[in-house]
Amino acid sequence: MPAAPASDTPASFDPSRAIRLAHETFDIEAAAVLGLKQRTGEAFSRAVQAMLDVRGRVVVMGMGKSGHIGRKIAATLASTGTAAMFVHPAEASHGDLGMIKPVDLVLAISNGGESDELTAILPLLKRLGAPLVAITGRAQSTLARHADIVLDSGVEKEACPLNLAPTASTTAQLALGDALAVALLDARGFRQEDFARSHPGGALGRKLLTLLSDVMRSGDQVPRVGPDAGFSELMREMSKKGLGASAIVDAEGRVLGIFTDGDLRRLIEKGADLRALRAREVMHPNPRTIRMDTLAVEAAELMEQYRITSVLVVDAQDRLCGAVNSNDLMRAKVI
Repeated sequence: MPAAPASDTPASFDPSRAIRLAHETFDIEAAAVLGLKQRTGEAFSRAVQAMLDVRGRVVVMGMGKSGHIGRKIAATLASTGTAAMFVHPAEASHGDLGMIKPVDLVLAISNGGESDELTAILPLLKRLGAPLVAITGRAQSTLARHADIVLDSGVEKEACPLNLAPTASTTAQLALGDALAVALLDARGFRQEDFARSHPGGALGRKLLTLLSDVMRSGDQVPRVGPDAGFSELMREMSKKGLGASAIVDAEGRVLGIFTDGDLRRLIEKGADLRALRAREVMHPNPRTIRMDTLAVEAAELMEQYRITSVLVVDAQDRLCGAVNSNDLMRAKVI
């Protein structure tokens, strides 16, 4: 008989030990991050100032796990207003060093500060004249000696039970990178709108960049009648345009009122003689309106605040120029 396949779960696996190690990892890495707080001072502010002053880009470099952290730091900087890119140290020795210019600033990351691929290009970086900021756990390392500014990312021990795999040290590097990005975006006056422009495909980008004029119904799509229109004409306009409401406007197109499906249900419940009614008699006067040059998300907030499902859009002279309902905003992924 063929041998039974080996189990994917080792026979020695101890669930309680796994949970204990997870808790210890959290404690060790939390201590590593808190330890940075005691050592973050003048060198950090100098690093932030140097990055603010740079006319080119912040070029992030690192090998191995530090390289993975470096890629994330570069991405965070780029998305929060600081032009940044990642250059692999090994590739730099084979041509990619040409990507770095004297107007750039190099942010080099290495826990031990002795990575061969990184130390090999340090003299070339110095000769280039680009400022060098180091994130390292060893103040006397080769990287630290070459750097113009050193940020201490040292940790007492790794979370790895063997004290070998980069764990707490990479967490500290990442935290320092995030701290740099936060300080930089604050110093630049970076706003939500700026973040959205870097993330147009995300939910925040849609909320902060989509104007009401981009999603509203306009022209013949907007149901409207005059104040003396009969009830039958009002209903035909609502049914034809499918908004669930109709605007009542004067001869100049200024909004006088609105009539909605909900208003129709309430009239039917009262037993009113609908055929004898005019639009001015059934409309809600002075309805909630919104300007067309506002963000679409503001229309969503207005609907939520007043528990309505549609809103009329007006120009600076309060003339009707569009309409939008909750379905329109959902299709645009604003809500």
